[in-house]
Amino acid sequence: MTYPVFASGDVLNAADMNGVGLWLVKTQAVGSGVSSVAVTGAFSADFDNYLVTWTGGSMSVDTTCTFRLGATATGYFGSLIYGSYTNNTVLGLGENNVTVFTYVGGGQPNSTIALQLFAPFLSTATEISARVRYGTVYGTYQGIQTATTSFTGFTLTPAGGTMSGGTIRVYGYRN
Repeated sequence: MTYPVFASGDVLNAADMNGVGLWLVKTQAVGSGVSSVAVTGAFSADFDNYLVTWTGGSMSVDTTCTFRLGATATGYFGSLIYGSYTNNTVLGLGENNVTVFTYVGGGQPNSTIALQLFAPFLSTATEISARVRYGTVYGTYQGIQTATTSFTGFTLTPAGGTMSGGTIRVYGYRN
């Protein structure tokens, strides 16, 4: 499929617009030296699944970020498969009923987050898939939040230190 290219002043027809699969839902700037960032109004009935990114910022220490849905602080389960580019060993760890999704991104000096959320607004369990980076470690984190709560927002928190700058973007995948 050839994707449409739009220019200022173009008339946008339904066929072109219905082919767009990812829609920007929310943009939020991150302050300087903050211990966490709460993002509200991110999820709604408009989309079932979402992509959340944070780019252009940094953390004060080389660590990971945690992710909490709404105010729910129980029922998070996950696993991290990871390795270091300094050796050939692949490792893993599991999390059983913890208070947050523990590994959703990170790194320093260029801190990033890229995670997918499946069904956060629906009244069902919410699943997550995230890429993880800190130090020489790279990995993939998968998890589930078992509450049947309809979430509209989330909080990002560095596992240590603070975060500064950059932009959090929330995109909805077209249903």
